[in-house]
Amino acid sequence: MRHEPSSARATGLAALLLLAATTLPAQAQGEPETRDFADILAAAEGQTVYWNAWGGDPATNDFIAWVGEEVRERHGVSVVHVKLSDTAEAVSRVLAEKAAGRDEGGAVDLIWINGPNFLAMKEESLLHGPFVEALPNFALVDTQEKPSNVVDFTVPVEGLAAPWRIAQVAYLYDVEAVDAAALPGSIPEMRTWAEANPGRLTHPTARDFMGTTFLKQALVELVDDRAALQEPATDETYAQTVAPLWDWYDALRPNLWRAGAEFPESGPAQNQLLADGEIDMAITFNPAEAAAGAIQGRLPETIRVFFLEDGTIGNTSFVAIPYNAAHKEGAMVVANFLMSPEAQARGQDPANLGAFTVLDLSRLSPDERAAFDQSDAHPAMPAPEEFVRVLPEPHPSWMTRLVADWERRISG
Repeated sequence: MRHEPSSARATGLAALLLLAATTLPAQAQGEPETRDFADILAAAEGQTVYWNAWGGDPATNDFIAWVGEEVRERHGVSVVHVKLSDTAEAVSRVLAEKAAGRDEGGAVDLIWINGPNFLAMKEESLLHGPFVEALPNFALVDTQEKPSNVVDFTVPVEGLAAPWRIAQVAYLYDVEAVDAAALPGSIPEMRTWAEANPGRLTHPTARDFMGTTFLKQALVELVDDRAALQEPATDETYAQTVAPLWDWYDALRPNLWRAGAEFPESGPAQNQLLADGEIDMAITFNPAEAAAGAIQGRLPETIRVFFLEDGTIGNTSFVAIPYNAAHKEGAMVVANFLMSPEAQARGQDPANLGAFTVLDLSRLSPDERAAFDQSDAHPAMPAPEEFVRVLPEPHPSWMTRLVADWERRISG
């Protein structure tokens, strides 16, 4: 949703990692949170949580506002949504505070995070916790069938962040413009489709996480050895591994929208091109995007989703608490509420957000499970049998190099 929903810009993150590696001393992560949740609730009352989260999606912004209303009424905790254009902004803020010796009373209480940003903060000991085991609703999270809830882009989460929404790559198309029987079932077939339909496909700039995901999905399918992507990229492994991707992309690019000379700045900008009829196909990290877009008036009712047959990349979005957060207890209350059946059911409903749940529904009561049934009713929601296997995200270092490589190729 990011999706993160996961919304890092890898080139900026590389600079942050360099800064952290050269200017900040390493230290151990914080002590595990051992307080009873009742004590955490008591300490949280009256706190204001500054939740730093991507602000580029109106539906997500509305959901965060609803969460704020609920935790204020239930627990006396206020939420201020600090809207970011890039999650790295929050990482930079915490890095700057650490460099200045501000180890308490930090300005950031909670961050919507995953991927390279989570790795950066974990490696530089910028996170509070482990704290997730102290949250009662974590017992409802599916850690077996949804492994991305505990392993983020190959990086073990180890209780330093709480999962709150799941994303998986799918593709949007207009049933009035595209013959469903001709939809590409693989990355090579997508190039063939683009050749037959020049100008009708694009992707966001790779500076946006959705554009990077377009490249990563192609890489995962085209690479000879997927296991290599689970290890950090090196100068030795990168060039040979990505060669099939760039061969594919160089053939694809002339047939993209505006001949591959321009790219939309974000996922929503790409989807607007689809809504305006300028393109016929678009990548999304939310299989509910067609239904949510139709309900919210962002997309025509004729938009549907499809998956590539061999599987697509999926991941989980998390919330993490900086080591120096001023309001850690309030942040934990918000994180716990995000994992509640009520919040998860509301989030999965495409009328609100359309983000798939991190929970194991078999652990819920019948009434709690029933609340999820409404999310499947819209005709644009994919049926359970349409979903394909979830492929793991590559290590974050591949994303950083892909962005830099794409920038160099586009500007050359």
